[in-house]
Amino acid sequence: MVTDSDAERGSRWVFHIDMDAFFASVEQLTRPTLAGRPVLVGGVGGRGVVAGASYEARVYGARSAMPMHEARRLIGPTAVVVPPRGGVYRVVSSRVFEIVRRFAPVIETLSLDEAFGEPPELVGATVADAAAVATAMRAAIRDETGLAASVGLGSGKQIAKIASGMAKPDGYRAIAPSTELEFLHGLPVRKLWGVGPVSGDRLGRLGVETIGDFAALSETEVASVLGGTVGLALHKLAQGIDHRPVAERADAKQISAESTFATDIMDSAGMRAAVSSAASHAHRRLLDDGRGARTIVVKHRLSDMSILTRSSTLPSATTDLKALTAAAYRVMLDPLDIGPVRLVGVGYSGLDDVRQDSLFPDLAAVPDQGEEGAAPGADGASGGGNGEDVEGSTPQSVQIPRGPSAPDEFPTGTDVTHPEHGHGWVQGGGHGFVTVRFETRSTGRGRTRNFRLPEPLLERADPLDSLGWDSPDED
Repeated sequence: MVTDSDAERGSRWVFHIDMDAFFASVEQLTRPTLAGRPVLVGGVGGRGVVAGASYEARVYGARSAMPMHEARRLIGPTAVVVPPRGGVYRVVSSRVFEIVRRFAPVIETLSLDEAFGEPPELVGATVADAAAVATAMRAAIRDETGLAASVGLGSGKQIAKIASGMAKPDGYRAIAPSTELEFLHGLPVRKLWGVGPVSGDRLGRLGVETIGDFAALSETEVASVLGGTVGLALHKLAQGIDHRPVAERADAKQISAESTFATDIMDSAGMRAAVSSAASHAHRRLLDDGRGARTIVVKHRLSDMSILTRSSTLPSATTDLKALTAAAYRVMLDPLDIGPVRLVGVGYSGLDDVRQDSLFPDLAAVPDQGEEGAAPGADGASGGGNGEDVEGSTPQSVQIPRGPSAPDEFPTGTDVTHPEHGHGWVQGGGHGFVTVRFETRSTGRGRTRNFRLPEPLLERADPLDSLGWDSPDED
């Protein structure tokens, strides 16, 4: 979508690319049976969180970072829940960004599915030229990966990011220089990248509802409400001043979240709640990063401003929120022992690809909801009884145990392989049977097969095989 005269020129064009419903779209791509279904990616335990939701799921109000039980309640029995496969998402992300670099050699990645770029060829280019680059880039991504992307373009990162959000799904929006302030100032102030719930509430109490209202404040007013550093930087962005360069980012060494409390935490129950909240917020960022964490650090800032930290290191990297939170609980300190606490933070470090045999270390002890009452059928049925509802958690990566199958070896969602039927994934099981849908990105929708366990010919498979990409050059 071009918002002004195609001939208008901009001295600088920055794009923001955002893959549409990335995690869920990759699942639908590699498991074609899920195409068009309301797919939720995440864990299904009592603490499960939605890591990604397909657009079919979003119609019901489901969204990322929502508790899984709430998302499933909104969607109802048609919801399909699959565990995250971080290794697959990282490989797809890498291929997407390889394509993006053809259009902008330097890109600034924000997560597995978002990046900024500033194509050198667009210096002084017209709106039509910028739109043509967005169109070509989106087409290349779709042709070579099968995934949809949305792109926003403007004179800086702020405009580009807002524009890409308004272009979703599967679109583009180029904001002409002469219309940027009009476009920006009519938007809610929370649309400004960097204005969160707390700062948004502070501004709202002053009657600041739009970005234009915020831009109209004096620097003194802004500094008094949001601080002299962050506040004034946001104020410039609200005025359309955004000269920040697009620069490559090194992989994060630690991912963390922390909160300062208006009232000091005085007891262990309050500390436990604060640690749980921080662990959950940091976990969302960990999922965006695509790696797992080995080391969990809990930070305590006391009322006298001193800081105490404690850490715990796991045998291998994991993205399991339950395991990460449990480790944080083990090293958190009790305010009754150290005094009132005003800030609590949880950080994840030792970031690495997750190992298959340790991603869900307590999986066997927690029965999947989809296992109860499962029985074999003509086309394979489990859970909801239609052979396609997928629930539960499963380990995933490239370390693949081999050997005869055991009844508990194939949790729902596991990638498997069979010498006759090829690559597939477990849709459900129970009572000594397992139902497998054999399909990949390249096969189209596959057939299901039921196996009585143990089945020596059925083995766990590398999840990356579901992509069917033999080499980086294959389309």
